[in-house]
Amino acid sequence: MSVNMAAVVVVRARRCSPSIKTLLHTYRNGHKSRHVLGARFCSIYTTDPIDPKEATFEKIMIANRGEIACRVIKTAKKMGIKTVSIHSDVDSNAPHVKLADEAICVGTAQARDSYLRMDRILEAIKLTGAQAVHPGYGFLSENAEFVQKLEDLGVSFIGPNANAITGMGDKLESKRLAMEAGVNTIPGFDGIVKDAEDCVRISRDVGYPVMIKASAGGGGKGMRIAWNDEEAREGFKLSSQEAASSFGDDRILVEKFVDNPRHIEIQVLGDKHGNAIYLNERECSIQRRNQKVIEEAPSVFLDEGTRKAMGKQAVALAKRIGYSSAGTVEFLVDSQRNFYFLEMNTRLQVEHPITECITGVDLVHQMIRVAKGHPLRIQQSDITIRGWAIESRVYAEDPFKNFGLPSIGRLSKYQEPLHLPKVRCDSGVEEGSNISIYYDPMICKLVCYGSSREEAIENSIKALDAYVIRGVTHNIPLLRDILTEARFVSGDISTNYLPEVYPDGFKGKQLTSQEQINLTAMLASVHLKNTLRSRNFVNQSRVKGSSKLPTVCNLIIKYGDKEVPCSVKVDDGNFKVTVNGATVTVNDQFDLASPLIEANINGTWETVQLIKLGPAGEIRIRYRGTAFQCQVVSQEVHRYFSLIPEKPKVDQSKQVLSPMPGLVKSIACGPGDMVAEGQEVCVIEAMKMQNSLSAATSGKVVAVHVKEGDTVEEEQILVELE
Repeated sequence: MSVNMAAVVVVRARRCSPSIKTLLHTYRNGHKSRHVLGARFCSIYTTDPIDPKEATFEKIMIANRGEIACRVIKTAKKMGIKTVSIHSDVDSNAPHVKLADEAICVGTAQARDSYLRMDRILEAIKLTGAQAVHPGYGFLSENAEFVQKLEDLGVSFIGPNANAITGMGDKLESKRLAMEAGVNTIPGFDGIVKDAEDCVRISRDVGYPVMIKASAGGGGKGMRIAWNDEEAREGFKLSSQEAASSFGDDRILVEKFVDNPRHIEIQVLGDKHGNAIYLNERECSIQRRNQKVIEEAPSVFLDEGTRKAMGKQAVALAKRIGYSSAGTVEFLVDSQRNFYFLEMNTRLQVEHPITECITGVDLVHQMIRVAKGHPLRIQQSDITIRGWAIESRVYAEDPFKNFGLPSIGRLSKYQEPLHLPKVRCDSGVEEGSNISIYYDPMICKLVCYGSSREEAIENSIKALDAYVIRGVTHNIPLLRDILTEARFVSGDISTNYLPEVYPDGFKGKQLTSQEQINLTAMLASVHLKNTLRSRNFVNQSRVKGSSKLPTVCNLIIKYGDKEVPCSVKVDDGNFKVTVNGATVTVNDQFDLASPLIEANINGTWETVQLIKLGPAGEIRIRYRGTAFQCQVVSQEVHRYFSLIPEKPKVDQSKQVLSPMPGLVKSIACGPGDMVAEGQEVCVIEAMKMQNSLSAATSGKVVAVHVKEGDTVEEEQILVELE
């Protein structure tokens, strides 16, 4: 196909034809996108920086989407390499499409019809003349067949060879290879589990608790912990279904579950000349449903001896399989610092930025160099630990539901905290972006760093407070709360951290008495400032209303289950608020129209976000990470409120509601069936994770309002009982 790149008409379309021959493709030559996401990289790449004279590829394709596609494109541009993005029809205006030099649509919204379509991606490579492909993570990043097809085309894969992917992609084979390389492994069953009853038998032999996981899995998908026979049966069913859905391979293995471990991984880097090094560790123990929430580098738990031992074993495994790219060897570490091989991810890891921050190595740059055939210029002695870095995964999730169930919607307001020092945002969204059910709900990887762990934590807290996200529910409340929690601050963490610290689930920020006073003072000040503003007429010739105000405004402030009386007045450019006998001074220098309010409360600066300011005293404000729904009224108005009867609560025990937007994967009951309390009635899939929904009480099914394959909304009624 011949294309005159100097005179191309840019074409936009909502839909893409399923035929690669008729795909709409957009070439963007010499064009700089007007919006560059998270454009300010941290100035950290000082170890083996880019050499503009070194031979490299002319054009590469990024076979991925979102933040990781944007991340790869940025380094490629620094190296002088032209980039090609692929996208589905719903991603046609996505930032990774705008950022690339060329973009081509490969199918519809479902990943299996676009980002997983090897045939269309290969045809797109031919159409664009890309010399190499970077797979990012997920999708086809660990698909050996894809690597082989690229090799057949004469196109370089920016990653390891097919044999390494095959060996490490299969949990059984990877364990065998790890043992051959002298790597510590977890006891377990080394064969394939045939069915649910076989899973139960094997679990009994290994000894509960056990980890049931997909042989071809990764990223926390297709994994369940079982403590008894019933959980083993359920875990086998759900894990095999998730494995088939996510990886096209439903094989399951069982191994001993190391109770209360830490999840610590080693970053490795190898080339095609037999060289391999490790780039220290990442602590990834803060997890929910086996998926990471907060990561940090280095680990507060490892001593230098353990770090070297883990690094040497990781390098030994990399050399055993002829590994030539960036990869990650994951370990479970017990309280005595004994470590056991978990798996090897043969791709760029989601949390790679924190390693870059403490080593100064641009891992994407190194991957491209290695794929081009260059030997590593970095020696093990070049890798040091400089400071500390923390990554907070900002997701479109509701943290109040099982520590994070997906949320969908459009980002009506979006502002990254890039004005703060030592902050890096790896994101793939912008204001107006749509978070859908089709892909991972990640919004951004917020990376903050400093000379010490304390500084990195402090910078993370400031960044989360200043991160403005509207239009979707997000998990910033949980992230911020973790960063201030005593056990995390002291480094006392494990993979059981969340259920141990929040045994009843996350309930939002639990304010101290002083924080309650500060919040009350801020709400009173916002209310009075808004009242004063509403009395002013701008550019009007009408006669002004009375400017007289009471000397003191007596208010009742409601938030949560609290009703706090207070008084507020204006005093020499400040608001003076009296709460519980204490006087708080709030400086009147904040702007109600700004999404961020930098408030000086008693001489201390606080960052709060004013989300909503309603006409009847309703104020929704984000304070210390959590959004509080509040109401501020005068004491006279409050007396009338007390006369209004409360709305009776609806009994929902006879209804099964969808806890999130998603797809109905299966239905296990029908009208007229009798179900017992706790019995599964349906399974909802969202963002590739399956969630089993059960009846809250025993009864007879009177209605099933959905069918398999239906898309459902959050709180939609699925099943009703008599």
